[in-house]
Amino acid sequence: MTEKIHQKLSDSKIARWSVLALAAFTMLCGYILTDVMAPLKPMLEEQLLWSSTEYGFFTSAYGWFNVFLFMLIIGGIVLDKMGVRFTGVGSCLLMIIGCSIKYYAISTDSLDGELFGWKAQVMVAAIGYAIFGVGIETAGITVSKIIVRWFKGKEMALAMGLEMATARLGTALALSVTVPVARYFDSISAPVLFCLCMLCVGLTAFLVFCVMDRKLDASIDPEERQEEEQEEPFRLKDIVLIITNKGFWLIALLCVLFYSAVFPFLKYATDLMVNKYHVDPALAGNIPAILPFGTILLTPFFGNLYDRKGKGATIMIYGALMLIVVHALFTLPILNQWWFATIVMVILGVAFSLVPSAMWPSVPKIIPEKQLGTAYALIFWVQNIGLSMVPLLIGWILDTYCKVDTGSGTPAYDYTLPMAVFTGFGILALFIALLLKREDKIKQYGLESPNIKPDMEADTHL
Repeated sequence: MTEKIHQKLSDSKIARWSVLALAAFTMLCGYILTDVMAPLKPMLEEQLLWSSTEYGFFTSAYGWFNVFLFMLIIGGIVLDKMGVRFTGVGSCLLMIIGCSIKYYAISTDSLDGELFGWKAQVMVAAIGYAIFGVGIETAGITVSKIIVRWFKGKEMALAMGLEMATARLGTALALSVTVPVARYFDSISAPVLFCLCMLCVGLTAFLVFCVMDRKLDASIDPEERQEEEQEEPFRLKDIVLIITNKGFWLIALLCVLFYSAVFPFLKYATDLMVNKYHVDPALAGNIPAILPFGTILLTPFFGNLYDRKGKGATIMIYGALMLIVVHALFTLPILNQWWFATIVMVILGVAFSLVPSAMWPSVPKIIPEKQLGTAYALIFWVQNIGLSMVPLLIGWILDTYCKVDTGSGTPAYDYTLPMAVFTGFGILALFIALLLKREDKIKQYGLESPNIKPDMEADTHL
């Protein structure tokens, strides 16, 4: 008697890790553009005569459409309705369109005058960045659902950690090579053109993934597929179920507070190195680049630890504590030396690895899979409020309270007050992380439990 064993394509290690590589590479290409303008802030002020407020306004555009037009939430609903392939390709196309508009704005001399009360060049670049923001954020939730789809009951947190690490490599490349590229070609727009080319390559990689994902559908046992089709589909009323879940809101608030203390900080970190630690502007981006490079190794490590040992809520608490220490050290007027800034940035890299490695894999333990795309979209929407408002706030603080008269005509700033604001975000993040651990004990979500089960059961909702 022969027993028939049916295997899905995702049961193949080679297949699922190949899928992860393709999806993560697409995110890497997107994250290069996300932070490509950060090292260029001094050059934007000198060559294009942008102020810190205008730079903050441009940076805040990342979340405009996601927050105020609810495009990210719409993207999450589309993801749950149409699937990862349709949504992912659409996201890649939006990134390319947004980058093209941004490149046009930065490279042309024809954008004179004002548009909606701002310099036309700043506004057009901001609109392009806002369109790109819809694409990259929707791609982010799509990739998260791809990982859940391919790694259910397997190395899910490790896979998410590796994906985040690869994306952070894009951030590191943006921070470290942007100024050398701009100076080599004697053009601020050259790094943006490079990003446009990389986004096209990323779209190609995602199309290859789509082929593999279709093969996964074909490999699913007909009986299992019939069971999936008979499951209750996502409905709009499920949004109510998500937003009335206290665990969801604690994850969302932790996300916005933690990321508001990291990503907007990176937008100004190069300028901080120049103004406080007196680093050569050509080299200043290399110190913030340490942060994403550190996460490349540590995020998968902590993700693997969560998969096998659990302690997800505890990991998030430790990360928030380290975030407070780092920004407090950047705030204090001590040891204004490049080597001290480098050490502190390494510590921030560890904190930046701890929290996301446990936070994102915890969402499927709180939210059912049929609602997962929308849940991730809602979390990203809350996160985008911070990513949109905080850079504008910091730019306004710098121009209003922190300008230093050097007599040279080159803008200079005292970063004490902005860094104190980032420290405050860290303190609030710690408070939310403690509440999340308490809620886990009450509701038994399993945040402190390992992700990998001995019997490799597929259900991720506890």
